[in-house]
Amino acid sequence: MKISEWMSQSGVAFGTSGARGLVVSMTDAVCFAYTVGYLKYLQTVGEFSAGTSVAIAGDLRPSSPRILQACAAAITWMQGKPVFCGFVPTPALSLYAFSNGIPSLMVTGSHIPDDRNGIKFNRAYGEFLKCDESAMRMQEVVIPEGWFNFENNLSIDFKLPPIKNVLNIYIDRYCNFFGAHALSGLTLGVYQHSAVGRDVMVTIIEALGGKAVPLARSDVFVSVDTEAVREEDIVLAHEWAKTGSYDAILTTDGDSDRPLLADQQGNWIRGDILGILAAKKLGAAVVTTPVSSNTALETSGYFPAVRRTQIGSPFVVSAMTAAAAEGFLPSVGYEANGGFLLASDIVQDGKTLQSLPTRDAVLPMLCALIAAKDRKSNLKELLTILPPRFTVSNRLKNIPTERSMQRIQSFRENISGVADALGFVCCCGSVVTVDEIDGLRLTFQNGEIIHLRASGNAPELRLYVEAGNQVRAEELLDFCLKSVEKWIK
Repeated sequence: MKISEWMSQSGVAFGTSGARGLVVSMTDAVCFAYTVGYLKYLQTVGEFSAGTSVAIAGDLRPSSPRILQACAAAITWMQGKPVFCGFVPTPALSLYAFSNGIPSLMVTGSHIPDDRNGIKFNRAYGEFLKCDESAMRMQEVVIPEGWFNFENNLSIDFKLPPIKNVLNIYIDRYCNFFGAHALSGLTLGVYQHSAVGRDVMVTIIEALGGKAVPLARSDVFVSVDTEAVREEDIVLAHEWAKTGSYDAILTTDGDSDRPLLADQQGNWIRGDILGILAAKKLGAAVVTTPVSSNTALETSGYFPAVRRTQIGSPFVVSAMTAAAAEGFLPSVGYEANGGFLLASDIVQDGKTLQSLPTRDAVLPMLCALIAAKDRKSNLKELLTILPPRFTVSNRLKNIPTERSMQRIQSFRENISGVADALGFVCCCGSVVTVDEIDGLRLTFQNGEIIHLRASGNAPELRLYVEAGNQVRAEELLDFCLKSVEKWIK
């Protein structure tokens, strides 16, 4: 069958970043088939042949080792050489693979609950883009006879190869650029939960001269979404902050490519705000980010050029790479979730930070901490350099994607009528502009923004709002969630 048929039958389809689905649907046979289709596509572009090494890694979900085994078996059947990099951050895997010019895949569901998982595919020198996904869907795959039982589980005895250490070059990346004293004098809490990068983050902080204090390590998977922070994580950060022990608190999502940073008072900083601070610290000439990111990016006036895209790192990668090719250097990108990407090298004080065109969680947090330290201030004070624009977001769970898209389409066909019926007009005034780059993003007469979008990773409807102060943004989001939940159901 073609990969498109496998996707249709299994329900494990491409989302905003890789193929994702329910763990029960991601059988060994499905994961094997997808990996074969991926490698067959890479054969057509000259990036895979017999003997080619393929780097693989995973996050800490209970299902990740099994899926990795199926992926490694597929690589072996295709006569490739699986290089097992262990359970490491997605950017650490990518840095190793891109540096060596080999394909790679990461088994991760990122921030979504552990009843789901996914496979993120990379090409030899960068992320899988939407055009690559389309071509992979067309690949015909034949499953070898006798390799799977009637439940579609591997029936052959196949073990993952020994672990290849890829963390040292990831650590050196920051040490060589920022220096051994970049974080000296700072005490940083590291909320470890079940993030795959929880230990390497401690190592990096200490290598840069800071003091790292591990917090709340978990033996079970914790679903941390950097765009929709859980109430329990808000409470935890404030409790830790009350001790007065920490200059900041750092954590990431499950595969450690999306950052979450709290100031000394335990207030989590939005990823799109963190992205602006990092881009400024790195001297970006052009910044690419999805349409959902905070508009302080433009109103700050810090950057000569800004480009907006659909949500998803493949779209950001395409646009920021094009900007670099046009001569806008340095070219950087970030997502609203805080994942930061480099389309070109950064050179400062005679030191070079190598480009890494995939999401990274560590870099933006380091940039913000060091920027605050350079100003002899803290993170809360650093935020005052930005215009007062505040974004918050959340999600309505268990809303089928088809339902979300149908309702958004009905909204699109009657903007003023539906906006009025939902109470948006009463709250914010009339609709001034409509942006349909991704979902439906409305700017109102009072300057506030409401954005509705079907999630590409799970059966959820995402809501984003932007206002002139934090309290108003949170109140508006709460109102929108209640109003939209009634409407969509």
